Amino acid sequence: MKRDKKNVLKHYTIAILFFCTLLSQPAWAEEKQEFQIKDLIFEHLEDAYKWYFFTWKETDVSLYLPVIVQSPRGEWVVFSSSHLEKGKIYKGFYIAQEGNYKHKIVTTNSAGEEIRPWDFSITKNVLAIFISIGIMLTSFLALARWYKKDRLQPPGGFLGMLEIVILSIQDEVIKPSIGKEYERYAPFLLTTFFFVLINNLMGLIPLFPGGANVTGNITITFFLSLIVFLLININGNKHYWKEIFWPDTPTWLKFPVPLMPIIELWSVLMKPAALMVRLFANIMAGHSMTLGLISLIFISAAMGPAANAGLSVASILFSTFIGFIELLISVIQAYVFVLLSSVFIGMSRQKAEDSEEENSES
Repeated sequence: MKRDKKNVLKHYTIAILFFCTLLSQPAWAEEKQEFQIKDLIFEHLEDAYKWYFFTWKETDVSLYLPVIVQSPRGEWVVFSSSHLEKGKIYKGFYIAQEGNYKHKIVTTNSAGEEIRPWDFSITKNVLAIFISIGIMLTSFLALARWYKKDRLQPPGGFLGMLEIVILSIQDEVIKPSIGKEYERYAPFLLTTFFFVLINNLMGLIPLFPGGANVTGNITITFFLSLIVFLLININGNKHYWKEIFWPDTPTWLKFPVPLMPIIELWSVLMKPAALMVRLFANIMAGHSMTLGLISLIFISAAMGPAANAGLSVASILFSTFIGFIELLISVIQAYVFVLLSSVFIGMSRQKAEDSEEENSES
């Protein structure tokens, strides 16, 4: 039995080495072409106008997405992104290869200057968002239909697990953080939790419909944080605004120089900024580390077959380890985003008597 296990391990190791050798073969064949790790990483992390699948016989197999742009003359133009492949120009539009608008669709104005048109294209990240929304709607409506049929019988399988997660986030995170008014904000916060979680997990899957870097895009995290910022400050009560403009501190800290109000106002901006940067940085860093480790396979190709095989095995092992860490981080970041959002909303709805009770208990 032990001998069989050793043989299996031996054959498995040989298979990995052989696979890594084949994988790095194109890099050996083109010694003149330098492998650019930065280009590889940013190419996979940036948004795109197509969804690349794989290369077959030197041909990229991709899903070309619809481009929706406005021309300088005010006309709306809709076409497939396949018309812009390999630097092609279609109806005056093309993808910039350098400059401030690199990898974005641009056109030229009457003065011959390169400008960005109004761009409402369905990009890779946008399509990934639509897919995640579809997953959420399918799951939530299936759970709702279950209880519509039989409210006394709890669901099992995936729906049962979904119910457990929903109740856990609502009862252990949202309700204690916000208080009595938690039901008013629970739908948004639960939707945000599942949106972040699903997109985090889909970003770890290398094959379609996974692979999009949605939550690692600062534009996405910015708008999520902006919604939380608006919820906090639009629904903030009198006590919340009093603590900002006239906090319970010595008068000389508030007048004539409004030192404390300035600090409190700064914290109003820093709360959503912390949400935005925390989620973006953690997801972006995880993807970058994984891509960097995988790139060792191609970088070590110039060192020869022996060194390449050894570093390829190390690269795969470390990439697998980082993959499990990313899986854990994906869940934690969704949890933390909703936890902090709930805490910030709860602070804006806290009444004066509630804070006095907390101070007396402490």
